Amino acid sequence: MSPSATDATTEPGHQFHSRYVSVGNQRLRVTVADQGIGDTPLVFINGIGATGDLYDPLRKHFVGRETIAFDSPGVNRSPAPVTPVAMGYYADVVARMVRELGHDRFDAVGVSWGGALAQELAWRHPRRVRRLVLAATTLGLLGVPGRPAAMALLLTPARYFSPAYLKRIAPTLYGGDILDHPHLLDEHAYQRSHHAPSLHGYLFQLGAIMTFSSHRYLHRLTQPTLVLAGDDDPIIPLANGQILARRIRHARLHVVEGGGHLFLFTRAEEMAGIIQEFLEEQHAT
Repeated sequence: MSPSATDATTEPGHQFHSRYVSVGNQRLRVTVADQGIGDTPLVFINGIGATGDLYDPLRKHFVGRETIAFDSPGVNRSPAPVTPVAMGYYADVVARMVRELGHDRFDAVGVSWGGALAQELAWRHPRRVRRLVLAATTLGLLGVPGRPAAMALLLTPARYFSPAYLKRIAPTLYGGDILDHPHLLDEHAYQRSHHAPSLHGYLFQLGAIMTFSSHRYLHRLTQPTLVLAGDDDPIIPLANGQILARRIRHARLHVVEGGGHLFLFTRAEEMAGIIQEFLEEQHAT
């Protein structure tokens, strides 16, 4: 169970080093920006079916600390599990992955499906996760469902295989100001189509989120938590962020006015500043 020496070169066009990490029988493609000077890295966990590379425009704003992103099992070059798994499996894999990279504690940022995984990670590995940022995410079962049209689009990974289809459905699926960022949408369309999930990998992730619920343990989470929620998110209505912030003991809510589901990316510099400020605060932990 060790990091692979293969593919450990700087990827063209940016400063992130790509490598592979093996966790038991699970292999993960990971990118690490190792310009950090501290000992607490920031781990980014993406949404359903999405490559960690989509975080690159946000990660570049976190100067002075190590950042880690990865392709979840079943996405891009991270093979899917052999059989369907629950969210706990993904959480344990992430915790072991970070340890293999040489870190005992870390901060976690999770968006959408990745936010659900971040909650499970904080619950199952409380001594490992120092601080938690939950963006555009849900508590799962007992959460407030999104708009029917948007939720129906999530049932298929078609947007990962057709850039034209992604652009056509983007306003319905993501809401907010996504159409005001055509270059970002182009980049997402390219990244998604070139780093797509496998069909069964996507379905396994879909099954995990459909059976996930953090309701039973939210009040027991002890990590300082920043909840970020848009008020124009068709997938995760604002009410979910309000519930998370109310139930988690040391949480606070930041509402992104006019923010759709992808506000973390459409407003990358602004969101990075808010997250950075939160991570640098003095917390009693």
